[in-house]
This record gives sequence, structure tokens and C-alpha cells, in this order.
Amino acid sequence: MKPMPTTADVALAEPTKPKPQPRPEHSAERPGGPNAARCVRHPEELALRGIPVLCPSCLAHRDWLLINQGRHIWIRCRCGAQWLEPEITRADFDAMLDAPEWAVYPSIQSAMTALGFDSVFCGAYLPR
Repeated sequence: MKPMPTTADVALAEPTKPKPQPRPEHSAERPGGPNAARCVRHPEELALRGIPVLCPSCLAHRDWLLINQGRHIWIRCRCGAQWLEPEITRADFDAMLDAPEWAVYPSIQSAMTALGFDSVFCGAYLPR
């Protein structure tokens, strides 16, 4: 049988400190490289060839996250639905970018969480 720890033994044991979470780094440079993904919020309605975009899951009609990697563009809704949109070209995506400052995230998932597109705000429109 193991003896009970004494008060001196317990005092020596320090709790482990949680590791700090990485925070986005702000940089004036655009992310580059073949695996770089860029995101831009599009709070207004989005129409492709005159047809308004609706989320296939929740029927939302505005407040999108557009994700670009390589030549592909995806549309993501706040409910978590995401689809590849071949109607939006990379030139269209680049035309929507007007931010002088970039927030760099360690992964696309952490970017979606930070921007509120990880389905936590499902069914909610945030103010413009």
C-alpha cells in the first residue's frame, strides 16, 4: 500500500500552467505560397450572374466568408455550410480585397473560429 502524501510533498507539486494560445499576427504583407489560403468577409448579399446566393443549409442570403486557395474559391456560411463556387474567379476575389492589414492565423480552422464562421453563430446575422 502506498503511503499518503505529506503536506511537504503536496506543496512541492506545482500545477502546470496552460500554454498561451497563439494570437493572430498582424502584417502588411499578403500571405503567399502554394498552400496559403486567404479569407475575406462579405457582409452584403452576393449575386452570381444576377442570382442571389442562398445557403443550402439555412437559407441565409448575406454575411459570407469567401475563402481562396490557389484558383479555387469557397463560400462559407455562419452555419458552417461551405461549398466550392466555380462562378467566382480569383480576379473577382482579389477585387473584393481592400484591407491594408492582414491577420495571419495558424490554420484555416482557427481563422474561421476567429471570424465567427465555425457554426457557433448559426442562424444569426451580425451587424454590418
